[in-house]
Amino acid sequence: MILVKTFIVMPNPGLKFLTIFRLTQYFRRRSRPLFYFFFLWLRHLKVKYGFDISYRTQIGKGFYIGHFGNVVIHGDTVIGDNCNISQGITFGVSNAGTSIGVPKIGNNVFVGPGACVFGNIRIGNNVTIGANAVVTNDVPDFHTVLSPTATLISKDLSSFYIHNIDI
Repeated sequence: MILVKTFIVMPNPGLKFLTIFRLTQYFRRRSRPLFYFFFLWLRHLKVKYGFDISYRTQIGKGFYIGHFGNVVIHGDTVIGDNCNISQGITFGVSNAGTSIGVPKIGNNVFVGPGACVFGNIRIGNNVTIGANAVVTNDVPDFHTVLSPTATLISKDLSSFYIHNIDI
């Protein structure tokens, strides 16, 4: 009954995607025909919901996608248990500098909308990453990462951005 609700009556994009994601991983080494069936279904859901998460990604139990759209997670990323992510997040690779590679995300981590985590870094357990934060260094356990505050300037630039004004 829960499958009917999840897939037909009230489809929850995150739950639907993760169900097919887990089935794709499960059948990867057990049944090639079923793997390809779920792999193709997963590819369809990636485009439909805007989740670019490879079936190779190691994701712990309790993973939750709060809103669909614009979620990019590199295939080699490791994500711990009970990680909650919002829309517009990226867990990506760094190809230069001292932290070449992909991140490892700990347990009980919340990632706010628009946040990006790049490089071979470790995000500790019980960490909160605020909206629009860009994380390129390790974050210890029990810490919060916030983005810089908005800069306020005393100049009206709205006329450069507002179109179709009735004159």
